[in-house]
Amino acid sequence: MTAEANPVPRGAAGALWRSCHPGPTVVVSVLALLLGLSTGLDAARLALLVGAVGAGQLSVGWSNDAIDARRDTEVGRRDKPIARGEITARTVAVAAGVALLVAVGLSVLLGWGFLAAHTAALVSAWGYNAWLKRTAASVVPFAVSFGLFPSLATLAAVEPSFASPWATAAGAALGLAVHFSNVLPDLDDDAATGVRGLPHRLGARTSAITAFAALATGAGAVTAGAVVAGAASPVTLVGLLAVLAIGATGLVRALRRPDRTVFRLVMLAALALVLLLAATGVRLTT
Repeated sequence: MTAEANPVPRGAAGALWRSCHPGPTVVVSVLALLLGLSTGLDAARLALLVGAVGAGQLSVGWSNDAIDARRDTEVGRRDKPIARGEITARTVAVAAGVALLVAVGLSVLLGWGFLAAHTAALVSAWGYNAWLKRTAASVVPFAVSFGLFPSLATLAAVEPSFASPWATAAGAALGLAVHFSNVLPDLDDDAATGVRGLPHRLGARTSAITAFAALATGAGAVTAGAVVAGAASPVTLVGLLAVLAIGATGLVRALRRPDRTVFRLVMLAALALVLLLAATGVRLTT
């Protein structure tokens, strides 16, 4: 009997939470909070920003697991609640749709500019889940969605504007790092079910090196922004060194044992980048 045919167990709430990719969901929501604080949003707009981004991220995580349900079951993914029969793909898909509606609804309250940018980021992410992950263009949605991410904070302001080019570049570079590190543990399972994104075509070693080169590029972009804005300080150097140290640790780990720890290190580096941004007082807008 397939997972789809099984009734939803009593622990469905926990299974639903685990299906949303909780680690990235929490981290991305915290990043939105930190960027919103750095931009100087008032409490109401900050709450709407975090709520919209969090709901959007839930929709992306749930849609990923719902779309990949058959593939995850075929390869015996024991870390996936649907593959384990703890919850049905239909339930997760419905949750994804509801979360998407909530994300769009909250985005409307922050203005048409924010709605357009957030919708573009979500379409990009859902496009990856539905199709692009199987192509050589798999990295594009990550560059687009993360590149737009800093602008979500600035477009949520009373006087909306797009983030500066350096902030956009840093976000896009971080997206590349996230993509190339996230797929490392699943390369063999993905290949067995016909998923051949860019990391699969490049191989584990090249993908690991690319991930942390992108992470270093993102850190360099943040540092450059601080210098251009006249906000560079010893804190900037310490933050840059911290990100590079995390990156070096992740690279060594990736080359020796490409597991989920590598991805967690990249997400930790993402937090460090935004903390560096807040600590140096660099404005996201030009």
